[in-house]
Amino acid sequence: MEPETARSMLDGELSRLREQLAAAAAVGRREAEDRQTEGRLGDDGDSAQSLVAEGIDDALAKNLRRRLAAVERALERIDEGTYGRSVQSAAPIPDERLRADPAAELTVEEAARDQNPRS
Repeated sequence: MEPETARSMLDGELSRLREQLAAAAAVGRREAEDRQTEGRLGDDGDSAQSLVAEGIDDALAKNLRRRLAAVERALERIDEGTYGRSVQSAAPIPDERLRADPAAELTVEEAARDQNPRS
């Protein structure tokens, strides 16, 4: 994949991820404020439900931050001239994989091995 094409795709994803992370943070703040208000009003609602929602929000934000970091690393690889090569073996990553995931750091085979180390 041409570096300019990859950069364009990654820049677009970077913007989307930042927007999603900002939105998730705003929702988290509103929910925290709601929980504080409920506590002051003496609402004995299901606090477990609030904790589950908070956990889901935290997991979502963590995944967004993880993906954001991967996109930023891919942009760095473009700048360094190493984009399109595995960070593990330097083997070329096929264009089909990069079109599906422009932040891919490993070949499909390497990613599968990392997911199933005993295979």
